[in-house]
Amino acid sequence: MPNLVVADPKGKILDHPSLEMVGRLGTDVVGVPPEDLLRIPEGTRLFTMPGSLPLAWDRRRREFRPVTRVRIGGRSFACTTVAAFLPPGYTRTLLPAASYPTPQAPLPLWPYGAVGWDGAAFVAAAIRTDPMDHSAARHYDDRELLPRITLRLKQAPANPILRQLVRCATEYHCLAAKNLFLARWEAPLPVANACNAACVGCISWQPVTASPASHERIRYAPSAEDVVEVALPFLTSVPEAIASFGQGCEGEPLLQADVIAEAIRRIRAATDRGTLNCNTNGSLPGRVEQIARAGLDSIRISLNSALGPAYTAYYQPRYYRWEDVRESVRRSRALGLYTTINYLVFPGVTDREEELEALLDLIRETGLDMIQMRNLSMDPELYLRSMPPA
Repeated sequence: MPNLVVADPKGKILDHPSLEMVGRLGTDVVGVPPEDLLRIPEGTRLFTMPGSLPLAWDRRRREFRPVTRVRIGGRSFACTTVAAFLPPGYTRTLLPAASYPTPQAPLPLWPYGAVGWDGAAFVAAAIRTDPMDHSAARHYDDRELLPRITLRLKQAPANPILRQLVRCATEYHCLAAKNLFLARWEAPLPVANACNAACVGCISWQPVTASPASHERIRYAPSAEDVVEVALPFLTSVPEAIASFGQGCEGEPLLQADVIAEAIRRIRAATDRGTLNCNTNGSLPGRVEQIARAGLDSIRISLNSALGPAYTAYYQPRYYRWEDVRESVRRSRALGLYTTINYLVFPGVTDREEELEALLDLIRETGLDMIQMRNLSMDPELYLRSMPPA
């Protein structure tokens, strides 16, 4: 079994010579199945979890135990839990095994995963769920990106979407935003500056009492003309291009359904190339139908659970219900859209039997085309406190 890794007070990461890595499923501390271990891929980031104590398996005592101090390399020091943030396409199967002696402020919005050391490399408890490697770090070189941004801005310097995506690409290092300027794969089209949900782990808006949001939301809703100015050159010049409404730097795109529908009509009047997609919470089935009839090709509806109480506890919907989301999935398929759910996975909750049964029921009922698994990015303790009792 891999060794426990810890961080010293300066953030240096070291492996323990005798204590073993463990993980958590929800609140349960568990050993790590060997089949769940993989060496961390390129682009993985390692974090400390301030205020926490790592938990480990003590072979000598034959027990799980918290680790307050360690002696490694002749030094004795207080230690902190280490977590791995895996790139998209890898789904964590265990949370970091951390305990908190005292209450702590919420951690930043990252998907914290269990990590250890196998004697030669860091390993994480995860499986690969998406074979595409478009998020691999080797595809992104800012020395190439920055001249492309300058060139694209010269073509439409006042476009609010482009200006937002420059910020996303350079400040937030959003890969989707970078791909627009690198003219490949899937380009984002943020259009919504408001939302009808208050997700506990929203990455573009958080109350002042919570952990800061990872992104700042687009400030002004663009026009259909602004959308066309960005999307049309991309769709007509990039092989197998996808242009997607609904991004991390915006609210809920269905609230801008009139703008989206008009933009789609104008784009499709000019070209039939590429795929027009919408990432959405699926809260407004009538507006899903509106943009589908305008010419949308595909839709990705995000959810953390196919159970109403768990969905509601996380999304905190305003003026819609879980049943509306379910209807949007059903209606999307009926309208001929390629229908995906963006399934936000959290170890120890998503894998409960009742969760799996509800997901299977949704698949059977709607005939959706694909499930895209993504790690839910937020403080594990906060998410568990947010969920209804099992």
